[in-house]
Amino acid sequence: MTRIPIFTLSPTMLSRVAESIYWMSRQVERAENHARFLEVTLNLILDQPEDVVDPWEPLVQVTGDTAWFLEKYGPPNAQNVVKFLAFDLEYHSSMLTCLRAARENAKSVRESLSSESYEQLNEFYHFVQHATSEQLTDPTAAFFDSVRRHALMWSGTLDNTMAHNKAWHFANVGRLLERADKTSRILDVKYFNLLPRIEDVGTAVDDLQWSTLLLAISGFEAYRRDHHLVDLEKVVEFFLFHRTFPRSILSCVAGADWSLYEISESSHETVPREARQKIAALKHRLSRTNVKEVLAGGMHQFIDLLQGELNEIGNLLNHDYFNQPSST
Repeated sequence: MTRIPIFTLSPTMLSRVAESIYWMSRQVERAENHARFLEVTLNLILDQPEDVVDPWEPLVQVTGDTAWFLEKYGPPNAQNVVKFLAFDLEYHSSMLTCLRAARENAKSVRESLSSESYEQLNEFYHFVQHATSEQLTDPTAAFFDSVRRHALMWSGTLDNTMAHNKAWHFANVGRLLERADKTSRILDVKYFNLLPRIEDVGTAVDDLQWSTLLLAISGFEAYRRDHHLVDLEKVVEFFLFHRTFPRSILSCVAGADWSLYEISESSHETVPREARQKIAALKHRLSRTNVKEVLAGGMHQFIDLLQGELNEIGNLLNHDYFNQPSST
């Protein structure tokens, strides 16, 4: 049985192109998310009362690489967490490592990208690389805001200068799966770290911390248009189930599902591949779950299951499109 080609090249080349574009996009999204987390944390420590909550340990926990961090750096603080998340070339998911890898992936598939999107990514990488020494000495929220803006410019350039063909859809899948993963991780970790003292509930400190969580996904203004007050249940619902905000988990999963559908349709697949089936099932489950069920059953358990499903979708993409043999 001959495999249906993904692009109009040889199957071996197509699989490589699809994989490089997928990871290029995913790596830029990961770098952007780290910049977001660092920016809002640096702003938070200027506004919150001292000793309310340790803002740095949760950022390490979000990565899932706490043991690696503690072995190399010891207790977390502003300088070593910034180095770890932003500039450590020994850490496989630092901002600079991700941008370097994204740039190399982009180089390998330049013929499939617009020249503008490649140039924007190259500029983005050099901007971060040149700022390393200065930001390690005195990290500022303004720098990470600039990183976030570079990421938005790259994403906008990619969307507006490339045909929305299979190559673009693989980029979109990578971007949205990474975004869903990081949105779920920051919510999971922050949920258990924001309010260590019961007396803070309902106070200005409470509002500040949940507002900061919304700022991490650029969702504060969108949330306030729907809700006048900051409320734990409504914030969690916004993160998980908002249908139109582009960084909610449901919106990310729905967008990735759409791109996999378009890839499948343009490849004339008669039977959906496993990755598409899995993401369609996840979208269906999320669209029929409400926040009260999540909080009653345990949010950590819900997000742990979600992250397992997102990881499985990534593995199935690898099997379905990137490493599948040309014929069986």
